[in-house]
Amino acid sequence: MDPTTDTAGYTGDASTAHASLESLRAEIAKAVVGQDPAVTGLVVALLCRGHVLLEGVPGVAKTLLVRALAAALELDTKRVQFTPDLMPSDITGSLVYDARTAEFSFQPGPVFTHLLLADEINRTPPKTQSALLEAMEERQVTVDGTPRPLPEPFLVAATQNPVEYEGTYPLPEAQLDRFLLKLTIPLPSRQDEIDVLTRHAEGFDPRDLRAAGVRPVADAAVLENARAAVAAVTVSPDITGYVVDLCRATRESPSLALGVSPRGATALLATSRAWAWLTGRDYVTPDDVKALALPTLRHRVRLRPEAEMEGVTADSVINAILAHVPVPR
Repeated sequence: MDPTTDTAGYTGDASTAHASLESLRAEIAKAVVGQDPAVTGLVVALLCRGHVLLEGVPGVAKTLLVRALAAALELDTKRVQFTPDLMPSDITGSLVYDARTAEFSFQPGPVFTHLLLADEINRTPPKTQSALLEAMEERQVTVDGTPRPLPEPFLVAATQNPVEYEGTYPLPEAQLDRFLLKLTIPLPSRQDEIDVLTRHAEGFDPRDLRAAGVRPVADAAVLENARAAVAAVTVSPDITGYVVDLCRATRESPSLALGVSPRGATALLATSRAWAWLTGRDYVTPDDVKALALPTLRHRVRLRPEAEMEGVTADSVINAILAHVPVPR
């Protein structure tokens, strides 16, 4: 994914928002080398009010990427390191007894932020993972029967190690379905890795993003203008039918035990609209749908055991479906 900078057709606040979000990649690149697709995916999620699952081996800058995004958008961010002994209240907050007033008061947890970095989310058991479900879906947390709204914008960026790593718990399907995108963070190319080492040799400190030159280029108001522009992107009946046909094809695939739900179809339509706007258009094309199909759908399907044994992957099944389903003209 590599959006262009063509803003033809956009005026006023929408044009300014488009230019600001375009500059995010250059700003984040001051701290993170060679992860443009992941940066674009995070921006798409923000535009769609969705959440992102980042998967990659340890040490590929997943955490640094999220921190740099928060700094470039001037958003509040908190980090939770998920461990096997983490409790749900460690995320949501809890009621604390105050001996001076003889009353209970609510102490908010780290989920009360704009951008929550859930680090290594699959290292904690499902009970604690599920503590995020209400926050992700309803954008609120209920403690002792009282719903408490979360700040806006609110995005969960969860990192996970590949599931074959020791000490990991697979995320339940109900939670996976609430992530708008699953982005895979690859190992860097040789040149990118040389650039990383060169920066460190020159004194780069990943804990000090301001010293690295990362500056805010947008804020919550710019993001809201961009969301309004995305909501105005036109979707033709042919495109809607194409999205539905792709998702229905996953339910009929002999390689899959679980296909894409209607929520997944809605997600693919939303991400395609955001991508169309980022590429400078006010209408969705089949290529927009294809560009976002893998990150939007790969975590919403489950392979049959016999397909896994044969080396089939979710990405390969979705690519085959994209090649088979007729494209509207």
